Amino acid sequence: MWPTEWEDHNEGISMSGVMASVDQRTQLAGRNRLELLMFRLHGQQLYGINVFKVREVLQCPKLSNVPHSHPVVRGISNIRGQTISVMDLSMAIGGRPIEDMENAFVIISEYNRSVQGFLVREVDRIINLNWKDMLPPPSGTAGASYLTAVTYVNEKMVEVIDVERVLAEVVGAKEHVSEEVLETVDTDETNDKNLILVSDDSMVARKQVCRTLEEDLNIKTVTTKDGKEALDLLKTWAESKDPQLDRLAMIISDIEMPEMDGYTFTTEVRADERLKDLYIILHTSMSGVFNQSMVDRVGADKFIAKFEPDILAQAVIEARGQTHV
Repeated sequence: MWPTEWEDHNEGISMSGVMASVDQRTQLAGRNRLELLMFRLHGQQLYGINVFKVREVLQCPKLSNVPHSHPVVRGISNIRGQTISVMDLSMAIGGRPIEDMENAFVIISEYNRSVQGFLVREVDRIINLNWKDMLPPPSGTAGASYLTAVTYVNEKMVEVIDVERVLAEVVGAKEHVSEEVLETVDTDETNDKNLILVSDDSMVARKQVCRTLEEDLNIKTVTTKDGKEALDLLKTWAESKDPQLDRLAMIISDIEMPEMDGYTFTTEVRADERLKDLYIILHTSMSGVFNQSMVDRVGADKFIAKFEPDILAQAVIEARGQTHV
């Protein structure tokens, strides 16, 4: 699954050595840590993507044009028996196209249950970080709307791209719950558990989830941008005996978030006597068999992959039945 031939030309670190096995990386999960694959698009600015999302990195293969495709899609290629679209990540975030294709790299990644390639000019290296080191993008940063977080490595800013926004703009996503699923929704408006806390660092992801909950399921939402903000809000409600805590039906949380990831957030909620019984759905674009074991380990109630309105709606409907909402 992981490449063995590619070597970091800057650091002399073999990709096989750093990305040795899924098991090694999953040990970071639940400890508020992550590994970030850093790369460049143009100039010296560094960008990052979570290694959990990366299948492999390879020299850009020969690409075949796809008529009438989105301008960001530079072509398709058959990679290990699978036809994969390759998107120019620089163009996707409003930059100029990557020109030197022969020396460029493609990051093969898996998001939202689909596989795609991202064309980048140069791959730098992989670093191990604490989610606390991941900060919200500073206001005024160029292209900040395409970022979910920033961090600093050797005093240089690394910008983490909101890939979910890129995919939403290039590939598109289903926006509403199907009529078939809506027919199963409980329309009892007398229920006092009518609030869901949504925590996600991606503005696009928050909007997608809230649209499904509010417009299709008629459930009110409150949102936070990361696990720490969500935990602080819950503790504030508990300390002040805010009625919103009594109205809270469940929490839908991303896993990858700056300052505090979803696994750590869940662990902290379960450790608080006032909050420990809250129903928690982890909703993430990360894929892999390790997810369910981590969900069980930290005490979340359910894990679902992003983003499919019907799957999200069904999970909420099922949870409401279990929690007697």
